[in-house]
Amino acid sequence: MKVLLSIIGILILAASCRKDPGFDVGETTPYVIEYPERLAKYLPPMSIPDDNPMTVEGVELGRMLFFDERLSGDNTMSCAGCHDPALSFSDTGAVSVGIDGLVGERNAMPLINLGWMDHLFWDGRKPTMETQAFAPVTDPVEMHENWPNAVSELQDDSQYPLLFERAFGSKIIDSVMVAKAIAQFERTLISGNSPMDKYMNASFVIGSSGWSMADELAAYQGFIIFREEDKGDCIHCHGDSFNPLWTDNLFHNNGLDAVITDKGLGKFTGIPSDYGKFKTPTLRNLVFTAPYMHDGRFETLDEVINHYSEGLHHSPTIDPLMKKVDDGGVQLTSEEKYYLKMFLISLSDSTFIADERFTDPG
Repeated sequence: MKVLLSIIGILILAASCRKDPGFDVGETTPYVIEYPERLAKYLPPMSIPDDNPMTVEGVELGRMLFFDERLSGDNTMSCAGCHDPALSFSDTGAVSVGIDGLVGERNAMPLINLGWMDHLFWDGRKPTMETQAFAPVTDPVEMHENWPNAVSELQDDSQYPLLFERAFGSKIIDSVMVAKAIAQFERTLISGNSPMDKYMNASFVIGSSGWSMADELAAYQGFIIFREEDKGDCIHCHGDSFNPLWTDNLFHNNGLDAVITDKGLGKFTGIPSDYGKFKTPTLRNLVFTAPYMHDGRFETLDEVINHYSEGLHHSPTIDPLMKKVDDGGVQLTSEEKYYLKMFLISLSDSTFIADERFTDPG
């Protein structure tokens, strides 16, 4: 009997972390993604993995898991602990702090429009949203749990087995299903209803943004500075009006440091030319996501603009797109800085952070 119980225990443990779940999705309701006008116009539909189709049941399950503190080692931290909906799914710390008080290296990236992105985290170490969802649970400087324990707690819950059965056709929970459900929820976090979106959707008709005429015109002036190569020269990394993600989804050394201490992308590729490169963040919702950069070194947008204007540093892997590094930056005037800041502010979508579909269901 003891041998039999041991074998059963081993099988349960293996099932909790199996790589190929082999389950069939039951009778589920397809989740219909609502694309904001600008994203629908200039982007293809987001790519959904064949083995993780979007369903109403899966999304709602993922939402519950995203806010569930039982995924952490001491049951005090959920995914939302570092990705607060009110902060466009970021946090206010320069870098994140885990359940044990250990301080991480990176600022919590906002979770916006991830369905069009790959190679996630600042250093690109996870290729997909499903693989990304595994990482924070076991990271010792984040949630510091192991998957068998986390799965066991979910399995013992009175609701979760039924919810997993509805979403994935099995009451036996495993880590693969947890990650898939969280990824489904995160794909719904779509933002595209900022004042600048409205202004561009209306072909820059005055009064269409919802802002005052003065602020609207200032933001438009900032957009001109943003896209002109002899001014802000921002479009190469952050896109233009035809790229509503406002990121190229690539990795760059943007001249933060003369001496590279954080290898960034290079830590995982092992390629020296990748040292100091980090993922280009979206410019959406910057009003809610301070501080800025991979290490949260800049507390305000003014500091960010000043960096590109006169604070660039040479280093061996400085990106060629930092064309004015010899001058310290693009050397904007005070007036140009003001206009550029207004443009950046205009990309913030207050409806996104107020959307009840993205809040704690508990």
